[in-house]
Amino acid sequence: MKKIALFPGSFDPFTNGHLDVVRRGAELFDEIIIAIGNNSSKQRYLPVEWMEQQITELFRDEPRVSVRSYRGLTADFARDTGARYLLRGLRNTTDFEYENTIAQANRHVNPALETVFLITSPLLAAISSTIIREIHRFGGDVNQFVPFALPRAQG
Repeated sequence: MKKIALFPGSFDPFTNGHLDVVRRGAELFDEIIIAIGNNSSKQRYLPVEWMEQQITELFRDEPRVSVRSYRGLTADFARDTGARYLLRGLRNTTDFEYENTIAQANRHVNPALETVFLITSPLLAAISSTIIREIHRFGGDVNQFVPFALPRAQG
């Protein structure tokens, strides 16, 4: 049976830390679906469609990696795509506490779903989408944190 992993997130923006998790996950799974979710409690900084195009282009030479956007529960989307694994990156113990709670909830909704955590590479552990958005919003250079150029900051 094919081992399909869903790598869910808002990816607002997709960072070099995310890229590292996908590349390392590709060594463990037959297929990885990068799943761009729409978090109803968050206002997006970058459009989902733009982010989906950028990530798709980034992995154009890797046929085992695809990108899809979705709405609703991650556990339901995993079931719909045939993914039996969720791939998540952990930067620190705070991430673990948060991700552990989500993993338990996902398992409740979809008992066949297993969450696999990869520890972020030390050089990338300080990177967060939130910090990158703030630097970018105020005109700072974020090129070392993201695998592609972000559009000019608005206002």
